[in-house]
Amino acid sequence: MNGEKNSSNNRVLKLKYVKLGYHYLITHLLKLCLVPLMAVIIVQASRLSLNDIHQTWLHLEHNLVYVVVLSAFVLVGSTVYFMTRKRSVYLVDYACYLPPSKLKVEHDRFMKHCKLMGCFDETSLVFLDKILGRSGLGEETCAPEAMHCLPPKPSMEAARQETEQVMFGALDTLFANTNVKPKDVGILVVNCSLFNPTPSLSSMIINKYKMRGNIKSFNLGGMGCSAGVIAVDLAKDMLQVHRNNYAIVVSTENITQNWYFGNKKAMLLPNCLFRIGGAAVLLSNKSVDRLRSKYKLIHVVRTHCGANNKAFNCVQQEQDDVGKTGVSLSKDLMTIAVANKLINAKIKPYIPDFKLAFEHFCIHAGGRAVIDELEKNLQLLPVHVEASRMTLHRFGNTSSSSIWYELAYMEAKGRMRKGDRVWQIAFGSGFKCNSAVWLALKNVKPSCNSPWEGCIHRYPVQLSL
Repeated sequence: MNGEKNSSNNRVLKLKYVKLGYHYLITHLLKLCLVPLMAVIIVQASRLSLNDIHQTWLHLEHNLVYVVVLSAFVLVGSTVYFMTRKRSVYLVDYACYLPPSKLKVEHDRFMKHCKLMGCFDETSLVFLDKILGRSGLGEETCAPEAMHCLPPKPSMEAARQETEQVMFGALDTLFANTNVKPKDVGILVVNCSLFNPTPSLSSMIINKYKMRGNIKSFNLGGMGCSAGVIAVDLAKDMLQVHRNNYAIVVSTENITQNWYFGNKKAMLLPNCLFRIGGAAVLLSNKSVDRLRSKYKLIHVVRTHCGANNKAFNCVQQEQDDVGKTGVSLSKDLMTIAVANKLINAKIKPYIPDFKLAFEHFCIHAGGRAVIDELEKNLQLLPVHVEASRMTLHRFGNTSSSSIWYELAYMEAKGRMRKGDRVWQIAFGSGFKCNSAVWLALKNVKPSCNSPWEGCIHRYPVQLSL
């Protein structure tokens, strides 16, 4: 019996290496085809004598028109190529905001606070306690300062203060780590789904850091937890147009003005899951930045299911029956996000082995159920979703910035090696699923003031079932 098992394992192992070899062959097919051609050219060139080279030069002198036409063709072709070729986009560095310890919300404190607010009935309190216990969140997630008050003070001013703390905290770290001056940045993209004041968040950053007047700034609102990848995609497109430039992407969400004070269960879920957080990312299309950059952007894929009514309504900001505003998460959310086609399909669908294409996975830490379903349906191993689970445990659902906390976790663990491919996957209202693929340009070490700097030695932690 053991012999048969070992034989089966050997066959699986051999098949894995066959697949890896095939993947390498397809990826580098053009390069491999050019090798024998270059070898032939070098061999033929090595056989030429000085007399052969002299005769060739004399021949070209007597065919000046041919030489001029050929040179012009090469010059024009080279110019067109360099003007129209797709420019590489490098991720120089990024920074994640680390909230101060005074903003931590332990489970017991959270429940005690909810009871003292006086706005939740007994059924809602039981529901909140139940969801929080199963959420996968630990005892160190943070809520904004306004929500620590009794009663809470969700004012416009408090919301601005929360957003400023997060954005400026991440940007201060990013500028310090990269030695890039704010005036050197030509493109700024900010995404925040539920808080979009006037002046805009991008204008707040420009004012704070006195950025240049011709900066191309954008503010993305209402696009949910997947907006971070959308912001990267927009910055990438801008970097294809504007040469020799830096772009900054800032991803965050505001909790202060979006806490729900009613008793509708579907709208109570975000109270248990969402916590304060944000990230700032520095991108560059300068070839000189390749040496110091961490990653190169390979692909961005965006999928929008908004034409489907059920998908469109699964995450929605609305008012309940008594006029209290909050975000409603439909019970169909996970079915729409992952399992609908897999569950209802009469024929078992083919699931590619994504582990052959990517070494690392940053799955949006939207909740325990999101991570569980993706691990199951993408046929991943526990180590592949470890960063997502630990990010959810330590920081909670930080919306569009969660994928950057996950990437920072992998770096802090020393797992990111040169040539590794990272798949960032995020889901958001609309309903959207967006992905970004990055290639590690070196053995990546964590940057200074990483959000995991003081606690990575405690992870991974054992999570309760």
